[in-house]
Formats: sequence, C-alpha cells, structure tokens
Amino acid sequence: MDTAFAFTLSTPGLLAVAAGAIAVLLFLIIKVKLHPFLALVIVSIATALATGVTVDDLLPTLLSGFGKTLGNVALLIGFGAILGRIVAISGGAKVLADTLIRICGKDKAPLGLSIASLLFGFPIFLDAAFVVMLPVIYSIARELRGSLLIYALPAAGAFLVMHALVPPHPGPVAAAVFLEGDIGLVLLVALIVGLPTWYLAGYQLSLWLAKRTPFHPVPDLMGGADSDEVERTSLPRFSTILLVLLLPLALIFMNTGITTLISAGTLPEDNPVLGTLTLIGETPVALLISLCLAMWLLLLRGHEKGAMGAVNETIEKALAPVCSIILITGAGGMFGGVLTASGIGEALADSLQSLGLPLLVAGYVIAAVIRIAQGSATVAGTTAAGILAPAVLDSSLSGMPLACVVVAVVAGAIGYSHVNDSGFWLVGRFLGMETKTMLKTWSVVSTAISLMAFCLAWALFTVLT
Repeated sequence: MDTAFAFTLSTPGLLAVAAGAIAVLLFLIIKVKLHPFLALVIVSIATALATGVTVDDLLPTLLSGFGKTLGNVALLIGFGAILGRIVAISGGAKVLADTLIRICGKDKAPLGLSIASLLFGFPIFLDAAFVVMLPVIYSIARELRGSLLIYALPAAGAFLVMHALVPPHPGPVAAAVFLEGDIGLVLLVALIVGLPTWYLAGYQLSLWLAKRTPFHPVPDLMGGADSDEVERTSLPRFSTILLVLLLPLALIFMNTGITTLISAGTLPEDNPVLGTLTLIGETPVALLISLCLAMWLLLLRGHEKGAMGAVNETIEKALAPVCSIILITGAGGMFGGVLTASGIGEALADSLQSLGLPLLVAGYVIAAVIRIAQGSATVAGTTAAGILAPAVLDSSLSGMPLACVVVAVVAGAIGYSHVNDSGFWLVGRFLGMETKTMLKTWSVVSTAISLMAFCLAWALFTVLT
C-alpha cells in the first residue's frame, strides 16, 4: 500500500487533526451516546481523509489496523470467554474465589487478586491474562457483594505493569534488542522498578479510584449468579481449576524459554520437536488446549453422552456477549492504525529528537508522545527505541544504566491509555464501564504507572552513573 499520503501535512497540522479526531470521538460517545463501534469507524474514516488518504487507499488503511488488531485479540477473547464461562458455570470460579477470600480475608481480597494477577501476568499478555482471570474477579465481586471495580482495577493494574515493563513481553524485549541491552539486566531493572510501581500505582491508586467511583455491578458475560449451571454432585476441586488456569501460563512460558534460547544460539532453529513445542506454547494454541481440557474435566467427565449439547450451548452463551467487545476492540485498532499511518507519531518524534534532552528522558518522552498520538504501546516502544538507537549505540552506556534507558522507553510506551488504544476498549467493555469512567480510572492508572516507572528508572540511572 502506498503511504506517501502519511507526510503531506506538517507536524502542527497532523497534531491538530489528531486532537480534533479524539475530541469528536469523545463527543459522539459521551454526549451523542453513539455506540463506540460506529463512532470509531466514522471517526477513523474522517481522520484518514483529513490526513490525505486517497480514496483508493482508504479501505486498505482502515482494514489494516482493524484486521491486525482482530488477528491479535479475536482468538484470545473468544477462547478466553469460553474458558471463563466454563470455569464460572462449573463452580470453579466460586472455588477459587472462596479459596482466595479464605487465604487473604474479605478486606484483602483486592490485594490477593492483584498479587495473583502480578504472578499470572509474568509470561502472558495483558488481554489474554485479563480475560482468563475475569471469572474469578466476577465471582469474588458477587460473593462479597462489592463494586466490581474494587476487585477488577487492582488486578488490571498488575497486568499492565507486567505487560509494560517485564521481559518476555514484546515491548521490553523489542526495545532491548534495538538498544542492544542485556535481557537479563533489563528484567532485573524492570523488577526493581516494577514492584513498587505495581504496589503504589497499580494497586493502591486503583483501589483508591475504584472506591471513589459509583457502585459498579458485575456484567453477565461469563455466567452470572443466576446462570444455568451444569448439574454436578459436587464442586470441582481447587487443584483441577488451578490446573486449567495455569496450563496456558506454563505452555506460554515454555514457548518464551525455547524462543529465547533459540535466539541466543543455545538451541538449534530447525529442530522439529522444538518447533512443535513452540507452536503449542503460542498464546492462542495454549488457550485452546486449556479450553479443551476444561471442557473435559469440568463439563463432560462423569456425564451422559448428551452432555455435548450442553457444552455447545455454553459456548454459544459465552461467545454472544463478547462479539461486541471484539468488534469495538478491532475498531479501536482501526483508529490507532489510521493515526499511525498518518505519520503523526514519527513527525512528533523527529521534532522532539532535536531538543537535546538526556537520552533516558528523550526515550521516555518520544515513546509517550507516540503512544498518545497513535495508541499502540508496541508501536510506541519499538519506534522510540529505533529512533533512540543511534544515539545510544554511539554513547558509552552499557550494563545496568543501559537497562534503565530500556525500561524508561517502555514506561513511556504503556502510559496515557485513551480512546485510540484497543486495550482501553477491551478493558472497558469487559468491565461494563462507560467511556467517561474509563478516562477517570483506567487512563489515570496507566498514566501513573508510566510516570512512576520512569521516575524510578531515572533515579536508578542517576545512582548508577
């Protein structure tokens, strides 16, 4: 596709179009009450035309962002929703919720969920981990009759910290590769920076915001308190539910380990056994394997042959509510893709590069500006690292100080989540939150996580140099 149109406007012109597009989008969703899917598509078309996309290029530009986002999240949401409903209607979510409440106590249930999410989010992407954890979050909120946000936001904050800062997630790994940083040292710095960031910004701030937001009920997306459950003589065992939920974690971690060792040259590239294990550990495949195991252990085992009909009905009920979420998430990716194709992020980054900021500060600011402009954290992190790479490689930075620069870049790339971020819509739709509420909670949490991680990375960099 010809993308010459992307640079026909000056940087101020591109910035004005982006600001206007976001303002119109918020007006349509908040004031006009237009469905977010339609609002995102309409504004994406208008923005593309305003930035110089030709009629011939318009549809490919729109579908590129839409299709790429759906390719990443549709299977994850679909498999995760089915797995979540199976765990919920089998009583598994109640078993996990009761166990967590018993261990942590009712008052510390949000902390327990946030810690569990922190561990669960180590090798698995935010969207997949969040969807798999949702039935437990829903169940605890129903069990304790509290506002959903009190339990969901601290968990989501933990997932965001892990996804943003810690290898083997793609942002930190890509930035480390561009800047030639040591992955092990990046992991060490990410943990030093990430743990206090999680506790203060991911957990404490999330809990504070949730308690000051009006009561938020649990949406009936994965089996509600009044949903028809599969008849069972007893609830599933805690170990069975743990196996079902931790299996994708283990498979994805295996994939990450093998891929890392192959990249380092420790393992051969063309080994068919390793290739098969890597395939099994791909996130969609890992979720599908766990889903099939859950169907057998929680719904089919011990039941008559006709139980497959009930399983299919469960799948139908799981997929129906999330179709809207999938489309809205894809439309969010479409809007972000249009902004990316317009050249807004690159134009702003080029302008910022000429300001002569210190390398660590410049990396954060460039990543943050690109993130605000076009929405994708991965694009923001990799683009900022690529822009910064020549200056970093010409400097004498290495070891821990270089790892601090990598962490600062990815910290800038994950913050400031708003309406051009597909993850903003995914979290908001699953929690049943209005756009205005998301801006007052999720956007604030992501910004706080970004700023705190950057400040801690900068402080550590200053001490080390």
